[in-house]
Amino acid sequence: MEKQLSHINYQNPVINISGLRKSFGDLHVLRGVDLQLFEGENLVVLGRSGTGKSVLIKIVSGLLSADEGTVNVLGQEVGDLDEKELMALRLRIGFSFQNSALYDSMTVRENLEFPLVRNKRSLTRAEIDREVREVLDSVGLLQALNQMPSELSGGQRKRIGIARTLILRPDIMLYDEPTAGLDPITCTEINNLINEVQQIYKTSSIIITHDLTCAKEVGDRIVMLLDGKFERQGRFNDIFDSDDARVKAFYDYNFIA
Repeated sequence: MEKQLSHINYQNPVINISGLRKSFGDLHVLRGVDLQLFEGENLVVLGRSGTGKSVLIKIVSGLLSADEGTVNVLGQEVGDLDEKELMALRLRIGFSFQNSALYDSMTVRENLEFPLVRNKRSLTRAEIDREVREVLDSVGLLQALNQMPSELSGGQRKRIGIARTLILRPDIMLYDEPTAGLDPITCTEINNLINEVQQIYKTSSIIITHDLTCAKEVGDRIVMLLDGKFERQGRFNDIFDSDDARVKAFYDYNFIA
């Protein structure tokens, strides 16, 4: 059953991208991309590995610069921001990395405390502890509070990585291949968590993936990146109701191979 879309505010795009181009030497990755993310929406960017999906969200967060085009995030033109303004904007954007990006030498508690202590210096010890416990509970891993990352499974580390991103209460979440390298049961758990995050924290999210099951389960809308452009967009069934050989090959690779 497809997700309902009543939670999305189509009058308020929180990301607005127009004419975006990015090349690396002779490799033209993004060839004039237009995209909007609306308030409350889970938007899936679908495409094969190496097609520019991760480049897109790095440009959104200011980690890479565009060659051409405009990227407006939460009412600000990313390309016009100085370093201080860019850092302030990034605090409103949660970036869930593919490898979870946890500090191996820190406990789960210390991993979650780190961004709070660094960015919200006025918090008391009790407030920090409450925030850590609340966000850990929201991802179902309160019992892992004092464990080391090395003691956790891949799926648990992924959950902790998402929790560390959520602890600053971002307006936008960017997920980079959230189900990569996970078994099917854990993939389903992460997909459910992404939907729960959307409901609990009222986030607007871009989910980068080549996993069609992930796309189908979390996407309110899906855009497909083909040859550097968004060639198709809509609900899951809309995307794959196509005679385009590139689309068929992508579907077959996921569900037949």
